[in-house]
Amino acid sequence: MAGFVDALQGRGRYVFDRQEALKTLGVSDEALQASARRLAAKRRIVVPRRGFFVIVPIEYRSAGAPPPDWYIDDLMTFAGQPYYVGLLSAAALHGAAHQQPQEFQVVTDAPLRPARAGRVRIRFFTKRHFERTPTTQVKTETGSMRVSTAEATAIDLVRYARSAGHLANVATVLAELAERLDSERLVEAARADVELSHVQRLGYLLDLVGAAAAGERLAGWLAKQRPRAVPLRPGRAPKTATKDPRWHVVINEKVEVDS
Repeated sequence: MAGFVDALQGRGRYVFDRQEALKTLGVSDEALQASARRLAAKRRIVVPRRGFFVIVPIEYRSAGAPPPDWYIDDLMTFAGQPYYVGLLSAAALHGAAHQQPQEFQVVTDAPLRPARAGRVRIRFFTKRHFERTPTTQVKTETGSMRVSTAEATAIDLVRYARSAGHLANVATVLAELAERLDSERLVEAARADVELSHVQRLGYLLDLVGAAAAGERLAGWLAKQRPRAVPLRPGRAPKTATKDPRWHVVINEKVEVDS
């Protein structure tokens, strides 16, 4: 199996699956598993998902695996699920890398268990009407991967605020991401979303971080939707709170932006 792995890497390939290996090597499943365990022990390969193997080049042996962007597209094809790289991982790709995410965050249309490759944990988020989210193709070392647009990323950061480090961290990331936001595309992303509350909270946070101009058209679109007032932080009943009239957000939490 070591020769098979070397040959794939020599052709610039860093992934393979169980079926390909069995067919090429002509060995039993038990023999393949035994060979895979030996190569994994030597950090020559890593197995983020059963039956899916990632080749580890020498420069990534200490990390245990190459970066997820080398293989995420192949991994999701193997899993048979559509996807896009989102949340903090997408924000970093769009230039908002104030705090490097501790996990590689991926959005898909059905539940999927987390995966681990070396030091990196890949976490999957499920989203309704996933197919409506605006995305773009981003080139990687080994091909390309699908990533939410800056505008869709901004909305998702609010949607999954708890997993993005809560509202203070979301606001901090938005402060960096704001310069990448196009006001028209932000409205398009909002139309694709199914819950106005995420759009309302995003608008409020954009104002908070000094990016009100990015949300100008969004505010005009939102006004036509006649939104109900929503709390800035869901699930917290305010004792006393003011209401932001532009976004119809009840400010039930003080958000401090990290500089």
